[in-house]
Amino acid sequence: MDSATLDVIDLRLLHALQLDGRAAFSRIADVLGVSDRTVARRFSRLRRTGTARVAGVTSSHRVGHAEWLVRLRALPPAVAPLAHALARRPDTAWVTVASSGTEVICIFRVAGEGPAPLGALGRLPQVTQVDAQRLLRPVMSHRWIGRTSALSDEQITALRPAVTTENAPVALTDLDHRLLPALAADGRAAYPELARHVGWSESAVRRRLDELRRSGVLQFDVEVDSGLFGFFVQCLLWLTVVPARLDGIARTLAGDPEAAFVGSTTGPHNLIAIAVCRDAGALHTYLTDRIGSLEGVDRVETVMITSYTKRAAPAM
Repeated sequence: MDSATLDVIDLRLLHALQLDGRAAFSRIADVLGVSDRTVARRFSRLRRTGTARVAGVTSSHRVGHAEWLVRLRALPPAVAPLAHALARRPDTAWVTVASSGTEVICIFRVAGEGPAPLGALGRLPQVTQVDAQRLLRPVMSHRWIGRTSALSDEQITALRPAVTTENAPVALTDLDHRLLPALAADGRAAYPELARHVGWSESAVRRRLDELRRSGVLQFDVEVDSGLFGFFVQCLLWLTVVPARLDGIARTLAGDPEAAFVGSTTGPHNLIAIAVCRDAGALHTYLTDRIGSLEGVDRVETVMITSYTKRAAPAM
């Protein structure tokens, strides 16, 4: 299998892992109708080549963290070092280079209602502008449909784990503070490996991981480039929407096949979305025919995503 090519089995495996990032290979194999060995071999190749990675993602809402969307404009020579420095921080996610290497956009996760820690960033000589807006509410409850459309409804039901509908913040334990970073780095790390890493018994680790998953504190994401699915253009949309129509437009956009993220935010733009399209022509059509037809959208700013330095998982 070429590392840059996904066949039908790969697509189904990635969809299965998006539903349950820690599902046993035997369970996935049974649902897909292939052998355990085939599933294990395929995932090993995807992971070894850097094509796909399973990461444990902590729900900011469930642990009482605020999310700040930070946008930094900088001179081009400073962008790559800045992005890598941000990616190494434990409080950042989704570090993105945009506008052909003239901007860095990322999310800071801050305990409580604290502000984003921007003091040092504003003093960097090659950073020309810093903007931070609070993410108020993510609207989408699903991932981009382009990488979650390979399985049938029956297969999805067979693989999807049960989660709670609770919304109250959860106090993290000492074990959680050790376990969650390890799962962020490798969501499929084996229980004995996790136990050695955190210094707790395997039974305690297994029990707590199950509790975190059922409570919705811990989810798993599959990090994979959309270009492998034939979609080569990603674009940030900053929308200014009439407040009375904000929820309706957000839900409408969340249902679009192009949508990878939709959320409300503070600032001059009150809605942010990420659109994933096959090419620039498809993005043009989406902006004119879809976004342009929505009553209540006053203004749209588009920012092309150049590359990702960090997604949900820690930088390697």
